[in-house]
Amino acid sequence: MLEEDGRQQVTGFHMTGELLGLDAISTDMHTCDAIALEDCEVCEIPFAKLEEISRTIPSLMRHFHKIMSREIVRDHGVMLLLGSMKAEERLASFLLNLSRRFLIRGYSESEFNLRMTREEIGSYLGLKLETVSRAFSKLQDENIITVDNKHIQINDLARLKLKMGNSSCVT
Repeated sequence: MLEEDGRQQVTGFHMTGELLGLDAISTDMHTCDAIALEDCEVCEIPFAKLEEISRTIPSLMRHFHKIMSREIVRDHGVMLLLGSMKAEERLASFLLNLSRRFLIRGYSESEFNLRMTREEIGSYLGLKLETVSRAFSKLQDENIITVDNKHIQINDLARLKLKMGNSSCVT
């Protein structure tokens, strides 16, 4: 999202199979831009066409409503993350979220490559680049993760979950 003062704010990192552009349903205008961090394919579905198809396939609209509900829950989780968690807790939550999403797609939950920069992660988590780097270093020093440039190895999933503190919400 581009702020009025020219700064950019990262509002999410989407993966294969996830929907984006839901922000335009109410106003017919997108509030954000999407930037591909790697080669990808996008399938555009105009909302009017989705509504039309849903009239003949009611289960499609029910599924779409579930997806929209999940987005609302995710947004609440991000608000909790930004409002109440310390830097290390935010990063742990972020890594656990990625881990879970990779696992759902059939990939390793403990070893993956980050497509985004530390600065983009910081923008998303409401942290400065230096703070993100320190949090990564601390998790690595404690042997919870191993970092090799953009390659992340989660060595101890249980301890990473403990780093989230009392927060039970993973964004």
